[in-house]
Amino acid sequence: MHQTINNLISINKQLYLAKCNSNIIAVSKTFTLPSIIPLIDFGHIHFGENKVQEAIHKWTDIKTKNKKLKLHMIGKLQTNKVKFVIPLFDYIHSLDNLKLAEKIFLEQKKINKYLKIFIQVNIGNEKQKSGINIADVNYFYNECISKFNLDIIGLMCIPPVDGDKEMYYKSIKNLNDSLGLSHLSMGMSDDYMDAIKFGSTYLRIGSNIFGKRA
Repeated sequence: MHQTINNLISINKQLYLAKCNSNIIAVSKTFTLPSIIPLIDFGHIHFGENKVQEAIHKWTDIKTKNKKLKLHMIGKLQTNKVKFVIPLFDYIHSLDNLKLAEKIFLEQKKINKYLKIFIQVNIGNEKQKSGINIADVNYFYNECISKFNLDIIGLMCIPPVDGDKEMYYKSIKNLNDSLGLSHLSMGMSDDYMDAIKFGSTYLRIGSNIFGKRA
């Protein structure tokens, strides 16, 4: 059995023992098809990419053949790339400004395809990170719904590396609940077991499945 499958099974066992049914997004960015195909053949559905051109090259043919696959855009998304993202991807995890929200609205309308979207929250108010400031999330969410009719399913965050991650996860869960949203995108290879304690429904796991990147 391919090592990526063994790794995925191990993570699933951890989640089962924790009585958690979160979706595992296998973050396949930078990895080539020989590393990805075994997981697809095994029946895994959710995969994550952060570069549009790389995703187009890797996933266009595969997704045409396998309609069950769900592709997640987890990286910073520029407005000029949205027209390529909408046809290929199924989820966006990085909505972080109104200009981008409007562009997504317009491109979705053109081809009558509507993605599930997470609002990225800058939970630690870090200058170097993208995301909506906590104080602005309510306004931003309402604008996305009322002006652009986006299918916002939850919030996404990447907590500060040197902070109390459980505190940040609790904070964003409370914010998510206050908006009445059902899903949370949080938790990566080094902290997904912390994230599930606070209701994360989508875990973005890369190195623990595919190994370390070059």
